[in-house]
Amino acid sequence: MDRRLFLTTALAGAALPGAVLTQGFAVTRTDAEWRAMLSPQEYRVMRREGTERAFSSPLDKHWEAGMYHCRGCDQALYSSEHKYDSGTGWPSFWQAQPGAIGTKPDRKLIVLRTECHCSRCGSHLGHIFSDGPAPTGQRHCINGVSLRFRAA
Repeated sequence: MDRRLFLTTALAGAALPGAVLTQGFAVTRTDAEWRAMLSPQEYRVMRREGTERAFSSPLDKHWEAGMYHCRGCDQALYSSEHKYDSGTGWPSFWQAQPGAIGTKPDRKLIVLRTECHCSRCGSHLGHIFSDGPAPTGQRHCINGVSLRFRAA
């Protein structure tokens, strides 16, 4: 590979890491539509794969029975029955609703992580780690701004 092709490819790749691709999702909106319906922080997290500050979400310590839905399309994502206190400062769950989330590798930091997003609209939710409780051993570490809670 020559230097020019390498630099062009690297620069193109650097422009994309925060972009969530909408191709293939059942719910799609233009960038302007997403910006109009989301707060600046919600947009940064959900559409540009940002992260909210730890311990900033009221949903972290929320224990009412019900369902957590995607703020972008209202798909049911996580049951309160699968929520636990991970001590990380983000709402954490050991299991998602069947078919509700998609995943992809995230190489933005030094370590490889698993990013999770809403399977219906592609909104970034957070990451999945393998240090969660039984029975799955998973910790779905989710940005509270990506969620809406609906009481049972």
